[in-house]
Order: sequence, then C-alpha cells, then structure tokens
Amino acid sequence: MKIKSILAKPFASYIYKQIKKGIETAFDDQQATFLQLVKVGAKTEFGKEHGFADIKTFEDFAKQVPIRDYEEFKPYIERIKEGKHNVLWKGQPIYFAKTSGTTSGVKYIPISKDSIPNHINSARNALLCYMAETGNTEFANGKLIFLSGSPELERIGGIPTGRLSGIVNHHVPRYLRANQLPSYETNCIEEWEEKLDKIVAETIGQDMTLISGIPPWVQMYFDRLQEKSGKKIGELFPNFKVMVQGGVNFEPYKSKLFESIGRQVDCIEFYPASEGFFAFQDSQKEEGLLLNTNSGIFFEFVPAGEIFNDNPTRLTLKDVKVGENYALIVNNNAGLWGYNIGDTIKFLSVNPYRIVVTGRTKHFISAFGEHVIGEEVESALLDAAKEEQIYITEFTVAPMIAQDGGKSYHEWFIEFENNPRDMEAFARKVDDNLRSKNVYYDDLINGNILHRLNISPIKKNGFIDYMKSVGKLGGQNKVPRLSNDRKIANDLKTWTEAMNAVSTNKH
Repeated sequence: MKIKSILAKPFASYIYKQIKKGIETAFDDQQATFLQLVKVGAKTEFGKEHGFADIKTFEDFAKQVPIRDYEEFKPYIERIKEGKHNVLWKGQPIYFAKTSGTTSGVKYIPISKDSIPNHINSARNALLCYMAETGNTEFANGKLIFLSGSPELERIGGIPTGRLSGIVNHHVPRYLRANQLPSYETNCIEEWEEKLDKIVAETIGQDMTLISGIPPWVQMYFDRLQEKSGKKIGELFPNFKVMVQGGVNFEPYKSKLFESIGRQVDCIEFYPASEGFFAFQDSQKEEGLLLNTNSGIFFEFVPAGEIFNDNPTRLTLKDVKVGENYALIVNNNAGLWGYNIGDTIKFLSVNPYRIVVTGRTKHFISAFGEHVIGEEVESALLDAAKEEQIYITEFTVAPMIAQDGGKSYHEWFIEFENNPRDMEAFARKVDDNLRSKNVYYDDLINGNILHRLNISPIKKNGFIDYMKSVGKLGGQNKVPRLSNDRKIANDLKTWTEAMNAVSTNKH
C-alpha cells in the first residue's frame, strides 16, 4: 500500500464520522447557518434594503426577502461588476462563475472567499465517505482525471471569471496535483476535439484509477480511447475502480458507459451548481444524495406547484415531507438571498435528509448539460423564420440520445405554415441562433459531442390532431416547447408515422 492510500484511511474515517454526526444535527446546523448569514448580510447593501437588522426568525426573513431568480438579482450583480463592495456579501466576490442564462444571456454567479470551501470540500467529502465505507483507498495512488472546462479565467469588473469546473481546477489540493490528469496546458485547450486527442495521448498509457466528468463527455473520452487502443476501458485501465459524475441525469448513459468499460465500477454522484454544491452521494448502499446542511448554505423548499405564485409557501427542513416535489431555494455565503435556482428535488428520507433531483421548474432540455430553455429555442426559431419569411404553426423539441456509435442531437418537430426552400440551410440557421444564445449548447457542438439539430416536419394540423388523439385538445393543455425526455417526441413520431401510413394506403 502506497503512502497516499495509507494517509487517506484515518482522514477518511475522521471526515466520515463528522458527516454522520452532522446527520443528527442537520436542522440545528441549518438554523445556525441561517443566523450567521443574516448577521453578515445585515452589513451589505442588500441587507440594509431588506431590513436584515430586524430579522430574528425565518418567518421574519420570508416576509422581508422575496424569492428571486437571476433576472431580479441582476441589478446587484451589475453593481458588483462596476466595482462596488459589500453589495450582496462582504467585500467583493473572489470569482464569478459564468453560466448560461435566460433573458440576460450569460449569468455571473458570485463565489466568495467564504463560499469557495463549499465547492471544494464537498467533492472531497464525497470521496472520503466512499473510502471510509468501502475501504477502497487504493485509487488515491493512481492517476485521476477530471474532465472539465478550461481553467483559464477572464476578468469581469476586475473579478476572475470562468466556468465553475475551471475555477475549481485552481483549488485541487497540492497532494493530488501529481496524480491529476490531464496537464494544465491540455486543460486550457478550448477546442474539444483537439483537447480530447491530447487527453487520450496523455492518459492511454497511465494507471487511471478514477475518472470524473459529465457522462456524455466521459463517454466521448471512452469512445476515443477504444478507437485508439482497440480495448475496453476496463482492460486498458485494469485498476480503474471509481467513476464520479454529475451535472445531468446519469441513467440514460449508464448502460453504454458500463458497456464501454466492460465491467461494473463504483459510481459517486455529485449535485454541484455555480450557486453551490448542494448534495453528494455519501453511501454506496443507500439511494439519493445527502443534503449539504452545514456548508454555508441555508435551504428553503417551495412546493413545486406554487413556485410561480406571488406568495408561495416557504418551508425549512423541519417541514419537508418524503416524496413531494419542491423547488429548491438557496441563501448562501456568497450573497444569494431567496434565490430560485430552477431545480426541483424530492426527499427520499428525512433522517438523514437524502434527495434526488427531479427536474426543473420550467420546461427545458439539459440531457447533455446544455440547460437550453424555452425562450432560447423560441427566439432561435422565430428569428430564423422571420429572416426566411417562414411561418411556424407549432413546434416541440426533445433530445435524441445516440445508443450505437452516432452522435446525439436535438430533434425539432415543427409544423410549418409554409416550408423553407432549403430545410437543411434553415436548420443550420436555427442551430447557429441557438448556439449564439446558449454557451453550453455551443460548447457541445464545438466539442463535437452533439450533432447539429435535426428538423422533423409535421404535416398541417398535425399537432392539433395529435393533441386530440391523446385527449389533450383545448382547455389549458399546450404542447410543451421543450422536454428533457423522449416521451412526447416518441408518441408524436409514432402517431405521425401511423397517420402517414394511413394516408399512403388511401392513395
């Protein structure tokens, strides 16, 4: 046994005991976090505007601080970008995490000196829990790869700014640097195909023991390794034991990833976001992710059906119930207050507080980590249609996840009033529009992870007839613009093919 795995054992045991102890004090820890946040926040512009000095209880806070999304926070972010201090949190952020937005395009989420440990230590704690529970510490001796964005940062208002994964890369502990792949120079390559080739070249002969990343990126890495070596990943890396993933639903990718590996490996799931590291898988034996209740974040929970109400019910941990969907609201030590991150979660248990992510508060597509929203697809399509003098009757978009070697893509079902003269050219225009509006989608296309979108035309009145066929015509029923699965798409496709077959038989 080598030195790192020897040293890891007592540290893992210590952290594991601390986390298990924290399970028993979760509610008290949340109360202490709440009081500390309000105390510090009282000295900020936001705190003074919202009467933090008079807040004694959560009920006081809920009366004083409305739930907001990024659009409503944007004026405060703009003041920070102008160089102002003590706006949302004491001083200035040490980073902006750059992430895809809504009407504002790119969002800039503050990360403070106080909040950065949440992002770093939570990932560490998940790995240490795994070590303590399974006894597997050997992977610490081998090479570890973290497939992430570029660690090169720009400055916005004097504040270092970049993708969260790139920011976190700067905080990998020194004792892991010698084990970490790819090299810093390779990680800085923006063009994904070039970067992937370099990653493969740097890792193919190494003793890889842990591989981490968003599942579609990991799958592309595996595919390239197999092309180069002609071997299964498990044969190429015989000591590969742990796969760490997060960012998208793992289930659609699991079978193909394991098929590429050639055997089962242990998986550890994270729930990170630019706004905070909310939960992580603390056990290989239990379902769900342990909520991060003592890490600088105070959580609120709004019944999912009420999130767009003017005065929704706002709950703390003591009030949540197993099995109900809640919109997740965060207050953190980077200055987010009553912040709606747009995710919905469900509790699998309340002792301990373990959750699963169930979706988004609005229709969206994030099957590959792109976080495409309704406004973006509507604007991308209608801008192209206006330019081409095309009229759109109805449309819906769904992901198509490749299962056997091809590339995944977004499939757009569109009913045209008048068809484009050149369907492929029109699809390219829509795709370019969407790429200009969503940085994550653009990254996936540039990285050759996703193929450009595909348009499946729907015949005249096709959507009306389809809605009628499923008993959802009229009333408040609408065709969802976006789905994160194939249910509507497959139903629509099956129904359309059946109708076309009937039409063909008649003729």
